[in-house]
Amino acid sequence: MNKKDILKKAGSMQQLAYIRPVTYQEGRSSGLKALDVKNGPLSFRVLADKCMDISEFSFGGVNMSFLSKPGLQGRNHYDTNGQEALRSIMGGFFFTAGLENICAPFSKDGKDYPMHGRIRTTPAEQICHDVRWKDDQCELMIRGEMREAELFGENLVLRRTYETSYGSKTLTMTDEIENEAFRPEPLMILYHINMGYPFLDEGTKLYIPTKAVTPRDEASRGHEDRYDVMDAPKDNEPEYVFIHDVAADEDGRVSLAVVNEALALGLKISYTAKYLPYFMEWKSTASGDYVIGLEPSNSSVYGRAFHEENRTLHYLEPFAKETNTLTFTVLTGKEEIADAIRSIKGSGE
Repeated sequence: MNKKDILKKAGSMQQLAYIRPVTYQEGRSSGLKALDVKNGPLSFRVLADKCMDISEFSFGGVNMSFLSKPGLQGRNHYDTNGQEALRSIMGGFFFTAGLENICAPFSKDGKDYPMHGRIRTTPAEQICHDVRWKDDQCELMIRGEMREAELFGENLVLRRTYETSYGSKTLTMTDEIENEAFRPEPLMILYHINMGYPFLDEGTKLYIPTKAVTPRDEASRGHEDRYDVMDAPKDNEPEYVFIHDVAADEDGRVSLAVVNEALALGLKISYTAKYLPYFMEWKSTASGDYVIGLEPSNSSVYGRAFHEENRTLHYLEPFAKETNTLTFTVLTGKEEIADAIRSIKGSGE
């Protein structure tokens, strides 16, 4: 339908698509600012106060994202306090880990690098958003930036843009990271994408163009043969983490999919691999912590300690920039799902 045909039937375009600033008012999320986005059957929330990460993501009323037991929350005094960070990692559809550390806490020369870093709790600045017609296309855009900086220390800027359009089932996120310091700075980043119930359920399948799967630890060893299927919840089951060697296509992109066949619903995730050479999978079948996390990254799951020891820490030169683009496409119906699976399997051959 073109613009005129849509507006003949819609009193306001906000019946169909909008971006609305909201502020939460109770509990751990009190005061948290966000942007509520509706694009037809696609709905999601961008947390302006927490790195512009996405907390909720649903399609046609079906929740696809994971929220940990503490629930939705704003910034807390324990956000970056060692292992206490577990109390503020709420999951969400995805959160950004970095920019000086990912995974386990690390300390060196009296300086602490908290679990999954500080950027995930950094509020955005220069936020702007727009819903506008461009010819016959209604486009939705959100943009903002986060700065991770310290007196006499680093000065890294993450500029993030979300784009989608009415009638599309694809959301594109583009991150530009710039080092505005006058010295090379370590840069670690991991995109922690989290699938949850009811989209994630027993029998939900993963399709990853993996060439090899390696368990992270002894708890994960022996479970790698079922990395690609979700099991039923088990009380007090340990988490499993798998390291994947993935294949990129001829355009340098990696594509994977999560599929719930019973719902005829899937999610295809694609990202540029140039600056994200690592890919990890987090699988938890523990009752109450039921989630699969998909994690493109520029660093290993073993964290900063591993890279320091092996002298493989990635650095960004002064005023250099790196750009990562991730797309999230909802798959509906058997035909769309089958086409996505075929293309993913083809890229892995």
